[in-house]
Amino acid sequence: MPEFDRKRKFEGDRHHRPKKPHRDNSKPSNHNSPQTPTNHGLPPLPQIHDKYRSVVFTHPSQAPSNVHASYDRLEFLGDAYLELFATQIIFDRFPHLDPGKMSQIRETLVRNETIGQYASLYGLDKQIQSYKQFQNQAPHAWLKIKGDIFEAYVAAVILSDADAAGLAKKWLHELWEPKLQAALAANDGPSKKSKEELAKRILAKGIKINYVDEKEPIVHYGQGKETYFIGVYLTGWGWDNQYLGSGKGASRVEAGQAAAAAALNNRPLIDEIAAKKAEAYFQRDKEAVKKDEAEKD
Repeated sequence: MPEFDRKRKFEGDRHHRPKKPHRDNSKPSNHNSPQTPTNHGLPPLPQIHDKYRSVVFTHPSQAPSNVHASYDRLEFLGDAYLELFATQIIFDRFPHLDPGKMSQIRETLVRNETIGQYASLYGLDKQIQSYKQFQNQAPHAWLKIKGDIFEAYVAAVILSDADAAGLAKKWLHELWEPKLQAALAANDGPSKKSKEELAKRILAKGIKINYVDEKEPIVHYGQGKETYFIGVYLTGWGWDNQYLGSGKGASRVEAGQAAAAAALNNRPLIDEIAAKKAEAYFQRDKEAVKKDEAEKD
């Protein structure tokens, strides 16, 4: 990848008017290589202001006496934004997954192996000062540096413009899309038997499980699909219209299955309800035995 904003001087164009030495910082300057997105199928690299360029690509060891001269602080901020943006998209795209599964997916998006690869594909790693020196370090150390550079770059994108947080979020979501698709395939929606499983755990005669529309479906015009939102509630075992979980899907049936799956993951409450059911069945069987014994006498 070429160096930031490297301008070629052409011999013979001696009358060409030189660029002004100072830019108007109201707009970020573009230092991206035009070949990067087409070479690797990546979304375009967002721009950053000139004032962040040297900072993003300066290792802390190269500026030991000035914390603002290296990427150390930017990396700290970028790491937080990566976690936030990854959490938001996973929370939205995987409504049926429990927090543990969502954390596993998030880890695949923000770990150094992933973001370090992005840094290499965009050529960000080669722009660090004394690139060869750091590249020759142990593989795990070099991977950490590449991850830090990427995190610092994310922070620089966000700090470059008041509205750049939205741009950074969109860019990262596009970067992560292949991994999200793989995660979706691996966690292919809620089980089609989620409603049946929920009923087995908590339903009995006189007990009601209600699936209701939580809000109007969203129609995705031009895409030929809709999104439905269903909530599931319990009446019985001492609870009155108790909320158990919510789900969404391309149909009411799918959304209902997602709601049932969410309810099943609501472990403390579902376990308590199931215990009430088990106790009621135990008492019923106990009374039936006593009745049989009384009839025999």
